[in-house]
Amino acid sequence: MSDFLREQAKKDFERARMREFFERILSFTSPERQELLPLDEVKKLLRPKGERYLGLKTVPIDKIVGSEGRYLDFNKKFLPRHGHTRGRWESIDQAHLAYKELPPVKLYEVGGVYFVRDGNHRVSVAKSKGSKFIDAEVTSLNAEIPLHPDMTLDELRKRVIDYEYAEFREKTDMERVLPGVEIRFSTPGRYDELYEHILVHKYYINMDKDYEIPFEEAFRSWYENVYRPIVEVIRKENILSMFPGRTEGDLYLWCVKHWDDLKRQYGQDYDLRTAVIQFAQRHGTTWKRRLSRWWKRLTSWLRRPPADPQ
Repeated sequence: MSDFLREQAKKDFERARMREFFERILSFTSPERQELLPLDEVKKLLRPKGERYLGLKTVPIDKIVGSEGRYLDFNKKFLPRHGHTRGRWESIDQAHLAYKELPPVKLYEVGGVYFVRDGNHRVSVAKSKGSKFIDAEVTSLNAEIPLHPDMTLDELRKRVIDYEYAEFREKTDMERVLPGVEIRFSTPGRYDELYEHILVHKYYINMDKDYEIPFEEAFRSWYENVYRPIVEVIRKENILSMFPGRTEGDLYLWCVKHWDDLKRQYGQDYDLRTAVIQFAQRHGTTWKRRLSRWWKRLTSWLRRPPADPQ
């Protein structure tokens, strides 16, 4: 490579780093908008049911939204965040400047967007050059929930929860059986657990009967005799305020488990209200705990090493 290409690649990298720096400053109120999506976290949320090799394709670069392993090295626009990416980045940029053909990148397709398996630096350089498309070997992961390029991890998490809630309502015929009732969670995967609670309740009811009760009857009984009494204590004691960002459904699952543990330890007559209040006192966030956590976060932030020099 000529000195001219090396010098040009150096300038290109510094320009890309400067752009990343200014975008980080401009997005200080919503830094999550600048984050690439980590593929492992997305897979945990979506739980793909299989994969299929699609072969070589020309992919829109704007639909590449995440990475399998290098999501901390680049921002959402694949601008480099750290100085340690310079060597690889500049060597690829020099190849671009010399019109050398580079191998296709390797991508996963998930819900209509793409994640880099191999070739993060190639994507970064191509995007910095204004390229709209890139050649890629694509493997598709079978996910039922569509994603859009601007989606953050929190937005995806909410989308998954809404999807699971819709499935739960359909499976239980909740709109007809319990009209007007809502049971929400703050994390995915909880509706399967809730459904198991209803089935266990149905099993215990059936033990005293010589016929199989319908699911609908068990669902109503579970709501009236298990779920609602716990939620009424949560509301009366204002316990939800001690768990910021959580829901009554979250607290129901935690409190009923805590209550079951206490009943096994002290007997089946252990008082529900006492169990719920005890759980809140042990695990809830008082103003003193909030202040302590805020102070720990502040001191941790102050101790962070300075960012890479521009």
